[in-house]
Amino acid sequence: MGNLRVGIFGVGRGMALAKDFMLNGCDVVAICDFHKERREKAAKALGDTAAVYDNFDEFIEHGLDIVVLANYFHEHAPYAIRCFERNIHVFSECISNGTMAEGVALIRAFEKTKSIYMLAENYPQMKFNREIKRVCDGGTLGKIVYAEGEYNHPTKPADAGVYKSNIYFPHHWRNFLPRTYYITHSLGPIMWATGATPAKVTAFAAFAPFDDDAACPRYVGDRAAIITIQNNNGSIFRVTGCAAFGAHNNAYRICGTNGQIENLRGMGNKVMLRYNSWSVPEGAEEINLYEPSWNDPDEDIIEKSGHGGGDYLTIRNFINCIKKGQQPEHPFDIHSAVAMSSVAILAHRSMLEGGKPYDIPDFHKEECRKQYEEDRLTPFYGSNGSAPNIPCCSHSDYHPTEEQLALYHKLLNS
Repeated sequence: MGNLRVGIFGVGRGMALAKDFMLNGCDVVAICDFHKERREKAAKALGDTAAVYDNFDEFIEHGLDIVVLANYFHEHAPYAIRCFERNIHVFSECISNGTMAEGVALIRAFEKTKSIYMLAENYPQMKFNREIKRVCDGGTLGKIVYAEGEYNHPTKPADAGVYKSNIYFPHHWRNFLPRTYYITHSLGPIMWATGATPAKVTAFAAFAPFDDDAACPRYVGDRAAIITIQNNNGSIFRVTGCAAFGAHNNAYRICGTNGQIENLRGMGNKVMLRYNSWSVPEGAEEINLYEPSWNDPDEDIIEKSGHGGGDYLTIRNFINCIKKGQQPEHPFDIHSAVAMSSVAILAHRSMLEGGKPYDIPDFHKEECRKQYEEDRLTPFYGSNGSAPNIPCCSHSDYHPTEEQLALYHKLLNS
């Protein structure tokens, strides 16, 4: 078998992934994006060796083994389904489906395909999260009963670069992103480490909009959603989506009946592993503060990869699945991906309804599919111009001021 042929759909984020696909022995043979300047820049970066498309219908007929879905955050499912119809393997960024109905359609289409599908969630492969997983697998923490996952990513209100590269028109999805939706960076690592699957969710918001004199086009005034999840094994998770409080950090903590392990905010890759004094494993210490090692033959390549090495390692796992003809393990498989998306979507509804609990459906079951197959509620504008049909903020009447929007447009044009 020759090198796998990769097509990149959405070159903004996709070009960062293209590099790691090539490092994993693949050929990037086609790119597709509606944005002319980005297409041209990406083509040049690839040495003009890839075919360039502005139309997905033509792009998907190029002769591809793999499609990387790095298009808009909430619009992956329809394109994944198109790939399934052609038995093309799918590497899908962020949430797998933007609505509950899309989750049902995605699962149904997947059952008819020979495609390998992988959620491209890369944070589990960061050095400290690999160590957390290793310790959990070792069993020394005892029964896992509680875990935390926090993805905290505040941005400077007047950062013209952020707006020009990431939020470059008023109806961009980031301006309508509920705080529960960007869920996989907080939830994925602790699902991977513990093996648990969400079963019920509730959420509350912390509302604190930017000042009127800040350039802010966002229709979401919440700084965070605090999400509580009960899992299929009885354990409890507390996670954020993409939060914007305090200082930037990615923080994870897993607690068992014998001890706990966590990465330490602001201390790079260091972890703290602690045991109860009466349950210290033989040959171990009660308190252990250390930086783990990669213990991986590709360490030199990993260190150069994006997201703390996570991009390369996640793609390597995906390629190995294709070569073996096996679907990825939990939580990167399609049912786990749809479960995470369901947490994102239903936690937001819980937040809008004062913390009402929602069951996370199991789309292995036809009765759960029937419940949600027509559920198309979305807080986002569609690429076809369709408007949101559910509020994106805990205060449903919140919107940016005229002054904030004027400052935003001034930054875009600076």
